[in-house]
Amino acid sequence: MVRTIAPVAQSQTRSPRPHRVHQIILNLAHSIPLFFETAFRQHRFVFLVLLGSLLWLATPMITARPGIWQQGIIGVSFVLLGSYLVRLEEQQADTAMTERLHLMLIALSGLTTLRYFYYRTLYTLSMNSGLNTLFSVLLYAAEMYAILTLFLAYFQTLRIRDRQPVDLSAVPQDQWPAVDIYIPTYNEDVEIVRKTAIAALAIDYPADKTCVYVLDDGRKYPERRAALQAMCDEVGAIMLVRDNNDHAKAGNINTALEKTHGDLVLILDCDHIPARCFLQETVGFFLKPNVALVQTPHWFYNPDPFERNLLTQGRIPVGNELFYKVLQKGNDHWNAAFFCGSAAVVRRDYIREIGGIATETVTEDCHTALRLHSLGYQSIYYDKIMVAGLAPEKFSSYVGQQVRWARGMAQILRLENPLFNRKLKLSLAQRLCYFSATSHFFFGFPRLMYVIAPMVYLLLGISSVRGLGVETMAYALPHILLSMQTNHIPYKHVRFSFWNEVYEFAMSFQAGIVTLLALVNPKLGSFNVTDKGLTVTERNFDFESVRYLVYLSAIAAASLLAIPFWLLISPQDMQAVLINALWNVFNLFLLLAACLVAFEQPQLRDAHRLPRQVSAIIHSGDQQWSGTTQNVSESGALLLLDEWPNVPEEIRIELIGDYGARVLLDAKIIR
Repeated sequence: MVRTIAPVAQSQTRSPRPHRVHQIILNLAHSIPLFFETAFRQHRFVFLVLLGSLLWLATPMITARPGIWQQGIIGVSFVLLGSYLVRLEEQQADTAMTERLHLMLIALSGLTTLRYFYYRTLYTLSMNSGLNTLFSVLLYAAEMYAILTLFLAYFQTLRIRDRQPVDLSAVPQDQWPAVDIYIPTYNEDVEIVRKTAIAALAIDYPADKTCVYVLDDGRKYPERRAALQAMCDEVGAIMLVRDNNDHAKAGNINTALEKTHGDLVLILDCDHIPARCFLQETVGFFLKPNVALVQTPHWFYNPDPFERNLLTQGRIPVGNELFYKVLQKGNDHWNAAFFCGSAAVVRRDYIREIGGIATETVTEDCHTALRLHSLGYQSIYYDKIMVAGLAPEKFSSYVGQQVRWARGMAQILRLENPLFNRKLKLSLAQRLCYFSATSHFFFGFPRLMYVIAPMVYLLLGISSVRGLGVETMAYALPHILLSMQTNHIPYKHVRFSFWNEVYEFAMSFQAGIVTLLALVNPKLGSFNVTDKGLTVTERNFDFESVRYLVYLSAIAAASLLAIPFWLLISPQDMQAVLINALWNVFNLFLLLAACLVAFEQPQLRDAHRLPRQVSAIIHSGDQQWSGTTQNVSESGALLLLDEWPNVPEEIRIELIGDYGARVLLDAKIIR
């Protein structure tokens, strides 16, 4: 039986007209930002006058202190309006309209945050005793840091820039720039380096214009160096060595810059396997003579410790996604996208002009980009994944990597002072972006204060917030909720608020200590190579990495026992007791989740499987069976067959690539 469906009348297919309120909001979202943008571009003085007038008009809303019920109504109204704008944004396909609705939310959130800041400053600082004053000032400083980073993030995400590649085909091939490909290595497994070297040699670019160099800094490992040299001879790469390890990776690259002569340099970490199209997609940007750097995102084909140990199986965005999918694209709008150490192409002459890769800090990549921008050169961030790397397998290795980044960024802040240093020829926007990046890892201090404040109240009666109660929450909650709503627009696919809190709690002690030490003495510490390719063979708890979080969790749990005591002896402080108790319970959940990351889960396979569907044929004697791979690694695959045959244990398997390439391998059926 054939069922037919009558054609729908034309009038029925027409999209419904937008709701009138929706249309008014959309018109306002379009016209108001456009008006201010035009004023900013054409009449800077008029723009400043308008901005000052708006701030003056907003002052009564910021400084007014209505009653609790009135403030509650104001807060609820603002949050409902924010929720409405978020839902309206989710219905938009137009990127420009999304940006304008985001701008409206930033304005609304900014107003609410300034109301909270004013109230918090004038009415809640507890100065009636020495300890109260100490903890009150520390908590207040932590909140002010959080507000500062919030506004910096708003600025960074005002515009998200998506670039398209520049076509090289319009330029005669003999005029294409020569590219040296650097693969720095220290003590990593030779097989890890081999994969990257083979992929680099296979990059789609004229052979007479590329040369692959393996830069070995592992002079302390003579047997490994000999094996690495043999591997380079086998695959056709050139190995460069030096007599010392001065300045670690930066010094290794700088030594190579003196020995090679390409116009451009592609830098790849030794575990970052590049795609064949890497240079075709990036070199075209260098047709503009002012471009010094093209950075692309890092992607890892194995789960990091957060993914593996919490068993999230890719359902929760990893830490890198926020940076590479949002923040770097926001930086790029302001010409402030910075070098990330790998998966980047740099112009040799400009790198040498600034004295080579920066060696004064352990985050030489960001420091180098800062110097390039200071000379007026342009950076490009091209958001296309073209490398596949290895994330640290062990939580301790992951912590070590994050600690190095934290120390390096704090060193840059201390040595270069990007916000106020007049010697740096940066725009105000670039200064703000670099200040945001270099101050980011100070999150450890506020995180610890948020944990300590309710605990010292419940255990010792030390009040960090004077008069903490319903009125304080009537100011604080709208500020918190609206900031979450505002950040939802740019971050919705790359960050979940709860898991971001867990991540920052897990890193808080280590990040807090190293950033403080780097501010005091930026020369402290050394470059630590992140271990890659390790295997976790059994379940274990990495107590050393979360020692202080475990202690804090125990104290937080114990402090809950004091709640009945305070309710009995100070019933007049019931609001403060209950709010501190709820705050403490929330912190305890975050602390326990952060501790769970240290439960190392074993790896069941020697090599990481990638979900890939590749046509396959099993051969056994004169029989064959067709199927498709579900996942693949260099040592195994999961195969879905078209039928369920009686396949022998020893077989040959033929894999057919996307472009028709075939490979025949001996294999063994294991289950």
